[in-house]
Amino acid sequence: MSLPLAGYRVLTFENFGAGPFGSLYLADLGAEVIKVENREQGGDATRGMGPFLGEHDSHFFQAFNYNKKSVCLNLKTEAGRQAFRRLAASAHVVMNNLRGDQPEKLGLTYAALSDVNPRLVCAHLSAYGRDNERKAWPGYDYLMQAEAGYLHVTGEPGSAPARMGLSIVDYMTGITTALAILAALLGVARDGRGRDVDVSLFDVALHQLTYPGAWYLNAGQKTERLARSSHPSATPVQLFPTKDGWIFIMCMTEKFWRALIAELGRPELGADPRFATVEARRQHRPELTEVLDAVFREDTTGRWLARLRHQLPAAPVNDLPQALDNPYAHAIGMVRPLPHPRMPGFRALANPIKLDGARLPLATAPALGANTEEVLAGLGYDAADIARLRAAGAL
Repeated sequence: MSLPLAGYRVLTFENFGAGPFGSLYLADLGAEVIKVENREQGGDATRGMGPFLGEHDSHFFQAFNYNKKSVCLNLKTEAGRQAFRRLAASAHVVMNNLRGDQPEKLGLTYAALSDVNPRLVCAHLSAYGRDNERKAWPGYDYLMQAEAGYLHVTGEPGSAPARMGLSIVDYMTGITTALAILAALLGVARDGRGRDVDVSLFDVALHQLTYPGAWYLNAGQKTERLARSSHPSATPVQLFPTKDGWIFIMCMTEKFWRALIAELGRPELGADPRFATVEARRQHRPELTEVLDAVFREDTTGRWLARLRHQLPAAPVNDLPQALDNPYAHAIGMVRPLPHPRMPGFRALANPIKLDGARLPLATAPALGANTEEVLAGLGYDAADIARLRAAGAL
């Protein structure tokens, strides 16, 4: 497969989720993504978070680092810093997800590297940015969810604040950074000059408030938790109990509402003044929920889905094993085998992007420092040079 980012070299200083998730997209699309890791520290922190696949390798690490390379460099040594600058001269992007005060100290900014490569894009993914009073603050996804209001709108009314089950702010910040990098590279192709690109977890978390944010900022409308994970305005868009579990129904349009009551055998609900319009249904949500609960409890989730799926949007409420064992996910290639040297039966989730109808190629994540000699040799270092770097503690 001809991949669109083939030929681009991306150097990353990354840990945990946000940075690696963003560079994962670049690697999957063909970029040569090289993780610059410190051997003394064990490399990316997720290498040490089990279940393990051997020393400095884990399931966690694999999930965020497919298709990448690993080079060990110690930037605390002069030889390591010089080797890195030589490597940066060959790159298109230097990316990091360090604390906001670190890139300048470590020489990862455009100002520090433009002399060796004026076309370089320096991308900084931090918790709070590099230009404000919080730049030295550490920060993680869960903290952003808390401060940006996510915990207030997640969960059932009256329950304790609840975060989303996945690190959604990390993932969205990673993808936002990848998008910003691609835009900056287009700018380099046009103007010939690189730049700094900054994205922060906090900014992305706040930006994702979207329409509830617009409602509050402009109309003072405060979005609250609603029972059954309901939509704040459209109804019925929520969970309903069935004979053996739960089903999620999404009547986002009048067409789907009409299809629902017809399939449920309750067309008279359309003439009931409490449910006749979108606004009326929203105002009488508890009464409508009570009526529909009684109907949905009459049959199983599977049978309801068989009846409703061709009429309106509906889905089962799966746990994680059910979601990953879903035959549909396997049939479309989203779950695929990826033999690992220590686990031949290892399986991975595919990138959701397709090119010309085909899934992107997938390779296991690298061992710590696996590509150090290969990459340095490509920069002109011979075996004696590499031995000297190793002796100096630079590798």
